Amino acid sequence: MAVKPLEDRVLVKQSKAEEVTAGGIVLPDTAQEKPQRGTIVAVGPGKLLDSGKRSEMSLKKGDEVYYAKYAGTEVKIDGEDYVILRESDVLAVVEK
Repeated sequence: MAVKPLEDRVLVKQSKAEEVTAGGIVLPDTAQEKPQRGTIVAVGPGKLLDSGKRSEMSLKKGDEVYYAKYAGTEVKIDGEDYVILRESDVLAVVEK
């Protein structure tokens, strides 16, 4: 299924939750925290400005990002977990 975000939104594929702590303790599914990191798989066209032009998106497909904990809307597409976020909810881009 193809999903195209609108306005200044991005579609982020969530990273997998940590299953083992740094000390080696295995966490059950109920104790795992939702990841706040993921990879952008689709980017909207940009926010429509009052002048009628669109602002340019600073994010692009393939960027690995950290996003706010309670931001966005979680969706499941073809069995995979995704989050639809506004560009402003993205906190940082991981540089490689």
